[in-house]
Amino acid sequence: MRAAVIERYGEPPVLREVPEPKADGATLVEVIAAPLNPVDLSIASGRFYAGSPPTPYVPGGEGVGRPLQNGTPGPRVYFRAVLPNGSFAERAVSRDQTVPIPDTVSDGVASALGTPGIAAYLALTKRAQLKAGETVLVLGASGVLGAIAVQVARLLGAGRIIAGARDEQALTRSRELGADAIVDLKQTDGLTDRIREASGGQLHVVIDPIWGVPGVAALEAVSPFGRFVQLGQSAGPEAVVKSGVVRGRYLSILGYGSFLVPWEEQAAAYRTLVGYAAAGELTVESEILPLEAAPDAWKRQASSPHHKLALSPQVQR
Repeated sequence: MRAAVIERYGEPPVLREVPEPKADGATLVEVIAAPLNPVDLSIASGRFYAGSPPTPYVPGGEGVGRPLQNGTPGPRVYFRAVLPNGSFAERAVSRDQTVPIPDTVSDGVASALGTPGIAAYLALTKRAQLKAGETVLVLGASGVLGAIAVQVARLLGAGRIIAGARDEQALTRSRELGADAIVDLKQTDGLTDRIREASGGQLHVVIDPIWGVPGVAALEAVSPFGRFVQLGQSAGPEAVVKSGVVRGRYLSILGYGSFLVPWEEQAAAYRTLVGYAAAGELTVESEILPLEAAPDAWKRQASSPHHKLALSPQVQR
């Protein structure tokens, strides 16, 4: 079968023919679309904190596909793949970690709601425990996770939503998705004051997939007893936080990583998200590319494309 293969750590995948994987008691899935995520690039760097498979391997931790039963494809599902037999191939292996997808939800949207959607939803609910009427700031709102978080915050009843990003077009889009105010993160001078102004003086929850200088500025704007959920580092892996900022306002800094969340909770979050999408209450931009485009898509993902890229063995170049 055709697959995109990581042959050397730190390099994009290459397309080649590989043997079909053996399920060995798991489920073989016919892949329809496999989304690219920052974590795929991190794993392929060979320096991922949770470890990387030996090379060569087929990357891709999730996908949209049809489970095969006696060689016959079943109904469409979202699935988690098992490395080294990842989803960037014609067929992948899943350990029965699947969720049915409604017919009205496209392959692209279904792909986008996986890793970033689940993280956005659980960051707001499980970690921040957002209450109706509270004010939320979503940093990195130009990314897929951020765009989903803005919409989910609205659906959960947030009283005020602020979107922060560096891209002007994405900030305009954030308003269309439900943000009440926007903050340009390009200019870091006075950023904390601008966040306070946008939030109306009350900021209860921050969803932060970027960290770095913008993360610290947002943390300094959080109101007493606020919750700051940290789930990424696209603006930098390090930040200097003053002790008084945290203890002086009784703040909670909460980490989020899907690797530590049971599959059942992630599956429940995904079901909620596809339910929103099927009802027309949640949207996300996506682009499905042929499997042969894997090397180029890999490089585009590294540059933060602001929409979900997915590879499909069923799409022709």
